[in-house]
Amino acid sequence: MGSQIVGIDLFAGAGGMSLGARLAGVHVRLAVESDQHAARTYAANHPTTQIFNEDIRRLNGTKLKRVLTGRAPTVVFGGPPCQGFSYSNQRTRSPDNPENWLFLEFLRVVRVVKPDWVVFENVKGIVDTAGGVFLEQVVDRLGRLGYKTRHGLLNAMHFGVPQNRARFFLVGSRHGVDFKMPSPMRHAPLTVMDAIQDLPRLANGASVSRMPYRHAASSQYARRMRGALKSSANHLVSNNAPGIIKRYDHIPPGGNWEYIPARLMRNYRDRSRCHTGIYYRLKRDEPSVVIGNYRKNMLIHPDQNRGLSVREAARIQSFPDTYEFHGSIGFQQQQVGNAVPPLLAHAVFQALVHQH
Repeated sequence: MGSQIVGIDLFAGAGGMSLGARLAGVHVRLAVESDQHAARTYAANHPTTQIFNEDIRRLNGTKLKRVLTGRAPTVVFGGPPCQGFSYSNQRTRSPDNPENWLFLEFLRVVRVVKPDWVVFENVKGIVDTAGGVFLEQVVDRLGRLGYKTRHGLLNAMHFGVPQNRARFFLVGSRHGVDFKMPSPMRHAPLTVMDAIQDLPRLANGASVSRMPYRHAASSQYARRMRGALKSSANHLVSNNAPGIIKRYDHIPPGGNWEYIPARLMRNYRDRSRCHTGIYYRLKRDEPSVVIGNYRKNMLIHPDQNRGLSVREAARIQSFPDTYEFHGSIGFQQQQVGNAVPPLLAHAVFQALVHQH
């Protein structure tokens, strides 16, 4: 195993991947994140990591090498912005979207640092966007830099996360290691209620951040997320208009906008074009659907007529309750939705540490 692996997190967001790496024993020295609100959350939860809160294109080799003193093994990891590869964003799933080429910045850092390992994460849509051209580029360019790569899709619900969320991971070794992806856990997936049942009852528009728990943790997962805390933060809920709350009334668990009477949907020009994930009420006893842009999608609490709180979404993403999000409610929601589930990242980094 040798000495502790040192990490650089690119496109770090609120720090979900860094948390997973840390749980596996990686010392994350540098994080790069251009959004000031996400960077603030990152700094609050990763006090020993240096943060570069600027556009990655301004990160030069001198700054990178200053972080990497000594001869410790290194890993560069991260997920370049993926809106353009996402199935829910058909308009920009093409080589013409400049956001789709930010992975070249990831590769530039790899070329400068020459890490022992590379972990590249993205949405599953990268596999077939523009006929797979982006994935092909990543694999080809890493190969030319001397990395032996393995890639595949991993579903968070198979790694202790109460969410049915498939993500793409590519792991590369500069020393010819034939990396084996982590194996799914054998027990049944965790459910939404395993994740959130002990959290407080809240109203639409709830705005008090710190609150005590509703009752004792009712699952092993909730106990793990809570630790020794008596209260937790981020119990904020979007304040939806009364007309939207009326719509919620009609939707059963597992149902979506199709259950809403037409008279309550008159502001939609063409109801039939609504995405199936819009106005979806989570099922209690199954893993959650993807926690992405859950405010825009109007994801509904299983029992209560309101959207999810930031803390509920964070639990479903596998962030522990000690992990606090900063900025206005909209920025917090975005940070949670965009994050890589920490326990999924942990599984990948744990496999990497064992195979190092």
